[in-house]
Parts: sequence; structure tokens; C-alpha cells
Amino acid sequence: MKRVSSVTVRKRMIFVFLAGLLMFTIISVRLGYVQFVLGDDLMELADESWSRDITFEPERGNILDRHGDVLAENVTAPSVIVVPKQIKHPQNTAEEMADILGISEQDAYDYVTKDAVYTRVHPDGRKISDEQEEAFRTLNLDGIYLAKDSKRHYPYDDYLSHVLGFAGIDNQGLMGLEQYYNDKLDGESGSLSFYSDAKGQKLDQIADDYQAPEDGMDLKTTIDSSVQTIMERELDLAVSEYDPDGALAIAVDPDNGGVLGMATRPNFDPENYQNTDPEIYDRNLPIWKTYEPGSTFKIITLASALEENVVDLDEDEFYDDGAISVDGTQLHCWKSGGHGRQSYLEVVQNSCNPGFVQMGLDLGKERLFSYIDDFGFGKKTGVDLRGEGNGILFDPDNIGQIELATTSFGQGVSVTPIQQVMAVSAAVNGGKLYEPHIAEKWLDPQTEEVVEEEEPVLKENIISKDTSKEVRKTLETVVAEGTGRSAYVDDYRVGGKTGTAQKVGPDGNYLANNYIVSFMGFAPADDPEIVVYVAVDNPKDTSQFGGVVSAPIVGNIIGDSLREMDVEPRDEGPEKEYTWPDEPKVEVPDLIGIDKHELMEYQTNLSIETSGSGDYIVDQEPNPGTKVEKGEKIRIYLSDKNAS
Repeated sequence: MKRVSSVTVRKRMIFVFLAGLLMFTIISVRLGYVQFVLGDDLMELADESWSRDITFEPERGNILDRHGDVLAENVTAPSVIVVPKQIKHPQNTAEEMADILGISEQDAYDYVTKDAVYTRVHPDGRKISDEQEEAFRTLNLDGIYLAKDSKRHYPYDDYLSHVLGFAGIDNQGLMGLEQYYNDKLDGESGSLSFYSDAKGQKLDQIADDYQAPEDGMDLKTTIDSSVQTIMERELDLAVSEYDPDGALAIAVDPDNGGVLGMATRPNFDPENYQNTDPEIYDRNLPIWKTYEPGSTFKIITLASALEENVVDLDEDEFYDDGAISVDGTQLHCWKSGGHGRQSYLEVVQNSCNPGFVQMGLDLGKERLFSYIDDFGFGKKTGVDLRGEGNGILFDPDNIGQIELATTSFGQGVSVTPIQQVMAVSAAVNGGKLYEPHIAEKWLDPQTEEVVEEEEPVLKENIISKDTSKEVRKTLETVVAEGTGRSAYVDDYRVGGKTGTAQKVGPDGNYLANNYIVSFMGFAPADDPEIVVYVAVDNPKDTSQFGGVVSAPIVGNIIGDSLREMDVEPRDEGPEKEYTWPDEPKVEVPDLIGIDKHELMEYQTNLSIETSGSGDYIVDQEPNPGTKVEKGEKIRIYLSDKNAS
């Protein structure tokens, strides 16, 4: 038998020891690596294998008007979530769920037996009604959860619909302010994590982990809901009376570019936008529609000519025989036979096309089109809504005398309503062109503290304060003495300009008897606080003139809005000149304290209705000094005791 030497044994023992030490070192290093390097990741994987997450959506931020009135908000509408492996009686649960949600039993059964950790019942289980929520809570079905959810609600229904827009089933903004500011309104999602075994059964001994969602910020806008309501009312009346192809209105604060109101016809219900033709809700006419402006564009020609001192409205005269010849082409006045000899102030009051052509020719191509560019035409204004149009101007290389002449009175160029409103605001606010905006402040939804403020953006100073003052004064006479008389508002100084633009058909030719009639107004004329533009597309069964259709609408909007805005009346402006068949209004006398037998002298201009009994007048309605239409009814209250 061969003997192994002690040296060999020692070598083998050393080898085994070293091998064992190496193995121990490797295992120790590996354990340390797993413990200290991979530990967190492995813990997360283990946690994920045991935990199940249910996502909770945040509350979308409210949209408010300038006074804090809610324009868009959330109402509770929970959604149904199914955890199939927690359901003990699938068939019974499916029958109950189908009955509550109004879906087939087979569809419900598919949900409760689906091979998934959890599933949402979509779309029938999304944002369920109060009655459905109560039914689920009463039954308390295993494996059926009601996740906190909400849907968008618009308290003013279809008012302001194109501005507010709407949100989809997942509360994502799809149009209007909802889309433009979606990231700030949306917030951050939260979750509920519960733990389950390999079979999906909930482990009650381990507490659920709830991560609250972070709600979106509230948006305070420049919109004045009172002004908006007045505008919507007036457009509804116009649609009812004239059956137009469309209509629009905008109101802005000329001192900062804040939009006070914006409306489009036809409009839609944002809570049921799925039932509306996309061609309606995709077209916010005040920012989208592009068309020839007509005579409202003359305000730009007027401001440019005054700034360049090419015309003195009082001293310079123009003779209008009904047309003016430019490069052999006759450009006609709207009045057959013309206006004869008139000052340039009367040219503006009469909206005389040939007179404005002469202003444009005196300015010349470079100067007029430079001002048109400065006033913001031919490019987007930057309003915080999607879908804004650019407008269309002549190519500078193709502008001749004819193009210069037609542009001077608003023909041959296409603009958007928002461009016109901002340009005219600049013309009457001292020359400052602002970027229009609707967002004003962002508020914390819990504390209501201001988180972020949107500052007005001043783009350019275009004309001087003196020129702007003369523009205001001139346009005030248009309303008092010219084509804009029907926009006149008692007790307030209103300036403005009519517009009547013939529409261009698909073939590029002008359509017969088809006009967009408009009016641009502002008030108070000495210090404007509101600029209002209204355009009515192809009104039926009426004279298609801006002064007939749109001017009285603007007058109503301005008058009622200024009262709602608590703007003090002004009576220093020019008195309205009345033409047949219009008659001046009658000022209501102070009747309180007089004997009823003395009323005879007042009944010539007023209709008097009495209440009560006695010989003396103790109260009256309306108040003394109010101006009313001739023949309007005045109510008096009688008593035996003399109120004086």
C-alpha cells in the first residue's frame, strides 16, 4: 500500500482551505452586493410582486372669471374598477354590475373574470351617475371598487363654449382654454396600493398605501361673466331676428388687452360636445374667421393719416360725386351720387369710400402698409387659444395704386376679428398695441393664493396720444352724427365705426346680396374701458348694413356692460342728431309731490299709469332724469298725503 506523505496532505489541506476561503469570499461579496447594491431594487421588485396599484386622478383646476365666478368646475362622478381575483361569485357579481351600468351580462362577466390585476369598466363604468354610485355602495360587492373621479361641468351651459372648450373622458383638455392650459389645469395623479398573495387575494394584515393626487391650479381669467352674458343675450336675439349664417362678438379691455367676453354663433354645449359637428366647435369665429373687414378698417387709415399729418379733418375738404378714378378704374361710394362737398370729418362720419381712397393715396403705399403691419395685421395676435388665423394682405411686390386704394377702405385684404379689435384698441387707448390674453392669474386650489400672474404684453407704441385722442373724438361724432347713430347710448360717450363687407365666393368673385355687417364700438369715448366688435354674417330679411344690424347690438352691449362694470355716466359728449323716422328720447320729469290733476301737461310725450288712490304723487318709476322713448309708460303711485 502506497503511503501519502505528510507534505502532500498539508498541500491538499491548504488547497481545500484556500478553495473554501475563496468560495466564502465570493459568497460574502455576492451577499454584500445584493444587500447593499441591489437591495433597494430587489425590494422594489418584491414589493411590486405583492402590491397592486389603483390610480386616482387629480381634481382638474377650476376656471374662473375676473371676479371669481366659476366658469368651469368639477362635479363628483366616480368610476368603477374591478379586481377579478377578489370576486367570490363572478356570475352573481356580473349580473348586479350589468343591471346597474346597463351593459350586457356577458360584457360584465368578461370584466369580472378577466386575467388582470385590476381593470376599469370603460366607458360605461366611467364617471357614473349619483344613482349608480348609490347602487354600488348599497350592494358592497367584493372586488368592485369606486375610484374617486370627476367630470367637467360648465355652469353657464353653452355660453363662452368656444373659449372654455371642453375636456375628454379622462379629463384631458381637448379644446379652448382647457386644451391650451391643460398642463397647469391637469395636476398629478395619485394612487392606492394594496397587497395581495400569489392568487390575488388581498392581504388584510398589511395596510394600504395611499398617495394623494396633486390637484391642478385654478385659472382666473380676464372674462367678465356679466359682459359675457350680455353679449350672449344679444347674439341670441340677433340669430332669432335675422337668421344669419353666423355671428360673433368680442369685448376687450383696451388698457391691457384682457378679453372681457367672446362669443360665436352657432355655439355648442361643452358637456355634450360629442353630439356637435366638429365644424362648429372647432371654429372659434372671433379668432379663426378671416374675411374682408369693410369700413371698420377705415379706422386704421384714419389713424395713419392723422399720425402722418396728411389730413386736417376740419380744414381740408373733399368733393364726392359718387366715385373716384384710380388708374382708370372707378371706385364707387356706397351712396349713389355721392355726398358732395364735405370736410374730411364728414368723410369719416359718412363712411365715404372715395374720401378714404384719397387719404390712402396721400399716405402712399409704404406709409399705409407700414402702419397696417404695425397695427398687427397679417400675423397672429398671440391670443392664448389655439386655431388663430393670420389674415391675408397683398404681397408687397404686387401692390399698385388700385390695391392701395381698395385697402384704404377695407376691401381686398382679409383680417380676423381679434386683429381688428386689438388694432382699434391701440388706436383709441393712446397708441399701445397689446397682445390679447384671457389668462390672468393662477391660484392654489386649496389656499386660493396667487401662484403665478400673467402680465400684459405691450407689443408696440404705434401712434401718439394726441393722434389717439383725435381718433376717439372723430369716431364719437360718427356715433352721434354719422352712420353709427344706432349705437348711441344715453348717458355714455360712445365712439365707433360701421362695416359692411361683401363676401367672396368659392370662385373668387363677390357674392350678390351676401354681406358680413359689423360695428366696432368703444366707450367711454374720453377714456375707453371697453371695445366691442360684433359681426353678423348674411342677415336675412333686412337691409344688410352695419349701421342697421350690428350697431344697435353693440350699443346694447356697451350700455349694459358699462352699467354692470359700475362705470360712471358721461354727458359731456356730442348730442345725437336724429333723422326720420327716429325721434329724440324724452327725459322723465320729477312728478313726486305734485297733484294728480297737474299730470295733463306731461301726457303729451308720456303714457302715465297710476297705482294706489289719493290726490298726490308719492313715488314714480322710472326715476326723474331717465331718458325714455316718446310715449313710453311711466308708473306713478298716489296717496292722500303729499310726499313733499
